Amino acid sequence: MRSIAVLNQKGGVGKTTTAVNLAAALALSGKRVCLLDLDPQGHASLHLGLSVKSGHDSIYEVLVGEASIADIRKQVGENLWVVPAHLDLAAAEMELAGEVGRELILKDKLEADDAEFDFLLIDCAPSLGVLTLNALAAVDEVFLPLQPHFLALHGLSKLLRTIDVVAKRINDQLRLTGVILCLYESGTRLASEVDGDVHEFFENGSGSGTSWSDAEVFQTRIRRNIRLAEAPSFGQSIFQYDNNSNGAEDYRNLAEEVLGLQQSAMVDDEDDYQRVA
Repeated sequence: MRSIAVLNQKGGVGKTTTAVNLAAALALSGKRVCLLDLDPQGHASLHLGLSVKSGHDSIYEVLVGEASIADIRKQVGENLWVVPAHLDLAAAEMELAGEVGRELILKDKLEADDAEFDFLLIDCAPSLGVLTLNALAAVDEVFLPLQPHFLALHGLSKLLRTIDVVAKRINDQLRLTGVILCLYESGTRLASEVDGDVHEFFENGSGSGTSWSDAEVFQTRIRRNIRLAEAPSFGQSIFQYDNNSNGAEDYRNLAEEVLGLQQSAMVDDEDDYQRVA
């Protein structure tokens, strides 16, 4: 199973839109996908039509030991399941602060779950608190959505440093593997310049031995599209809402890239095996 945290501490960059629609696209490709909503706003849950009441059936109950993941996981489509969130989750930041091993609670809960999936995607909170640390401790990969404006790289060093610290101290499998440019307007000079800056930034970090030194910027650009903004109010993924839109096309292409990366990794592993043999 590939486990991926979709993360950016800055809001409004397409994080939840990407988590939801990438999960839906992977599910449509035939992969079994679980989307875990770890954002107290619960927007990923609402995006897929799940409205959770306070004190019932949310990831909050899992983190405080009142339920298992299997108890609250809901199937919302063919090959697609959601572990929903509610605003109650905001209280978990404070309630878990004094817990020993608080960064590993989600990891332990996931390891106790015997359901089998091809992909686990976690929609993280737009912060670097206890909830986000739980996500980073539980996954192997991070996908970073970025909006192409002049502040795109602002604050990125803190996020990368957090990933590095978690990789060194808690989860040595953790890597930033993909950067996704969202809300993209291809006809603008600004988008082109920021695109170049992002590529240059990560190319300069290549081979640095950090947890993000092998990160790739996905070729797919998620174009600014009003259909993507409308879909959540109907409780639908972009594929349910408007399968012929630019947004649906972009997330299909992104899913194909993600699956291509998976296949490339398998080929690399086989090559390594043959060289050793």
